Amino acid sequence: MRTSPVVAVTCLVAAFPASVLPATARAADTAAADDTTFSNVVVNGGKDIVLGPTTGKTVTITWTARDPEGVAASWAYLWHGPNTDDADGRLPLYPPAGTCVVSPADPTTSTCKVSIAVSAARDVDHNGLAGAWKVLAGAQDTHDNWTETDVAGTASFKRYARVTVNASPEPVKKGRTITVTGKLTRANWEIGTYTGYQGRPVQLQFRKKGSSVYTALKNVTTGVGGTLKTTTKAKTDGYYRFVFTGTPTTGPSTATGDFVDVR
Repeated sequence: MRTSPVVAVTCLVAAFPASVLPATARAADTAAADDTTFSNVVVNGGKDIVLGPTTGKTVTITWTARDPEGVAASWAYLWHGPNTDDADGRLPLYPPAGTCVVSPADPTTSTCKVSIAVSAARDVDHNGLAGAWKVLAGAQDTHDNWTETDVAGTASFKRYARVTVNASPEPVKKGRTITVTGKLTRANWEIGTYTGYQGRPVQLQFRKKGSSVYTALKNVTTGVGGTLKTTTKAKTDGYYRFVFTGTPTTGPSTATGDFVDVR
């Protein structure tokens, strides 16, 4: 936890209504400001933020701010980097004040929310931004003490993945070999398109005609350019698909099943 009244005023003067800004940037009472706490920080409903090359979406941050003096205003934003001063990613660039509601049962506690417009083309200009991000949360109490916590929570940004499948020949005689091919690609934020994802395990699954359940057949590792190729024996009519479970920097993907008629 850090108390930084001057920094907060500098960053937020354009975003805060005049009613919550102090007339001057007075030095904070450290003891009082340190009583401000942040909890229940949730980003994007607890789900990963998965972006394609040009994806645009709205990401919501919710949190609880608590201070013995009461909370006059609170804010939060996402950042990525070794520290806030050297952050190589920040969303939004100019953080607005969150919308906070004081608890009717406890005037020292407020629940807050802010929505952020995220654009892959604008906000994630290199692939190194995939992975863990942090949430900075801050608050101003009713005595004009300002507090910020650099890591009040975390969020996960991932590159969108796509996997395809093709099973042939079709139709095929029972007992003959079926060749299953496909390709795994993922969003490349630096060039704004999808590129092959090599050396990743992908599972081949099969669903019998008339069933709703897929079963695992084997694992296949992607080759150059993310290519996939394997074989299996034709036993009965059904659907073949590849499933990629994802990584810490890349989202999961499941191909639409490809039907093979076995005669």
